[in-house]
Amino acid sequence: MTTLSRPDAHTRTAPVATFRAPGPFDPAHGHEQVVYCNDAASGLRAIIAVHSTALGLALGGTRYYPYESEDDALADALRLSKGMTYKNALAGLDLGGGKAVIIGDPTREKSEALLRAYGRFVESLGGRYVTACDVGTYVADMDVIHRETDFVVGRSEPHGGAGDPSVLTAFGVFTAMRACSDHVWGTVSLRGRTVGVAGVGKVGHLLVGHLLEAGANVVVTDVSDAAVDRLRRSHPQVDVVAGTDALVRADLDVYAPCALGGALDAATVEALRARVVCGSANNQLADDGEGGIPERLLERGITYAPDYLVNSGGVIQVSDELEGFVFERAKHRVEKLFDATVAVLRRAEEQGISPARAADHLAEERITTIGSSRMYLPGRR
Repeated sequence: MTTLSRPDAHTRTAPVATFRAPGPFDPAHGHEQVVYCNDAASGLRAIIAVHSTALGLALGGTRYYPYESEDDALADALRLSKGMTYKNALAGLDLGGGKAVIIGDPTREKSEALLRAYGRFVESLGGRYVTACDVGTYVADMDVIHRETDFVVGRSEPHGGAGDPSVLTAFGVFTAMRACSDHVWGTVSLRGRTVGVAGVGKVGHLLVGHLLEAGANVVVTDVSDAAVDRLRRSHPQVDVVAGTDALVRADLDVYAPCALGGALDAATVEALRARVVCGSANNQLADDGEGGIPERLLERGITYAPDYLVNSGGVIQVSDELEGFVFERAKHRVEKLFDATVAVLRRAEEQGISPARAADHLAEERITTIGSSRMYLPGRR
């Protein structure tokens, strides 16, 4: 049963929301807890969704977005928090899944008072939910939230944080790509392979650096001319094409979507010439229902590395803050994405299913196996 708690208007410490201890994991069962956070003084309107604490504290970022309605915000929080359960489980973290959304325009409405009020609501959950950056929130915002709660990661380095998570996100994509190469071509080396990167923002830019260092040929595209110009100044040897359509039709070995979600729709999959898809973008599959894009990729012989595994380097990086951030330890954990990717691709091949389905199955198995042996205690990692 989903627990709904609607705290009253402004108080110094937000009311403590009710919760239930999780039982055996059932992906169809629903969320453990949903909390509505309202603070009249600061204008805060937020929703925190805790999907599962079977593996540990529910970790997931806070999205600040001008939703058209509260129902839209709730739907996003529920969807994203469930995704974090699977991401954290498949990444091998002892963390559950949660997500929060703040309703509003972050460019106009964000304030210290609002962020601190939000931090008090996070604190009221006693550690069941740990927040981090997401769309519309940044490292500096996490530092402000940290003034009210310790249950926040993605802080700046002066505040004991990991800093920009793009560093290990890009490294994780590169690591997973090497595992895909081993699966498809029998070698982890990407030397001489042609990789198309769609989106060269922070993560895409860093990924290109890893690929060039590994001896790959790189072709890129981005809707931002400024992003392409920055990349060309650092790496003048990359080739640039005009638009994603041109990129997916190019002679690629690997296609790396690193921009917006929905990158793999029916038309793109039919046009794609690459043997591997491995990129950092979230929610790449435009249709992930049975018989949808995952199965069409499988039919076409294209190896798809599930996005929520491939891009989990960032959450691994910030989660390390819970132990006192050490970059080398976090990087070592991200290196394990190689074995995790191998396991997904092997399971998919053995069962004749898409890697997307195999990834879900492996995540659910870990949650069920490990989660059922845990004694639930509030705030326990």
